[in-house]
Amino acid sequence: MDKITINADWIDGMAFEAEVNGHKLIIDADEKVGGTNRGPRPKPLMLLALAGCTGMDVVSILKKMREEVKKFRVSVEALQTDEHPKHYVEMKIIYEFWGKNLNHEKVNKAVKLSDEKYCGVSAAYKKAMKLTHQIVIHEEE
Repeated sequence: MDKITINADWIDGMAFEAEVNGHKLIIDADEKVGGTNRGPRPKPLMLLALAGCTGMDVVSILKKMREEVKKFRVSVEALQTDEHPKHYVEMKIIYEFWGKNLNHEKVNKAVKLSDEKYCGVSAAYKKAMKLTHQIVIHEEE
């Protein structure tokens, strides 16, 4: 089993800086809670982690299937509790594809493989909340 460590060094106020895969990232809070808005908030990065993980899977799988996608977008919608500790209780992944004569079966299979086999982020999130998905295919001429 691999051990992964991320260090978040406090800058000042509510801001922290981390280095992730050789890239510096600053997270911060909104001004109304003591931050200076120098970077994204931590919880929305959870949505980005899911979108990126499953998106990379789907792109890789469709490439191997020789499916020519012109444009691809992954959106993640989340439901968050009103009470503290505020946390996500549900996420919906929306996969949007643009292309000409895209094979719906291959697209569905790629999404299913990511969901059931490859995406480690969704595997972890499924243990904590409800995850659903939707596939939208835009036919181009």
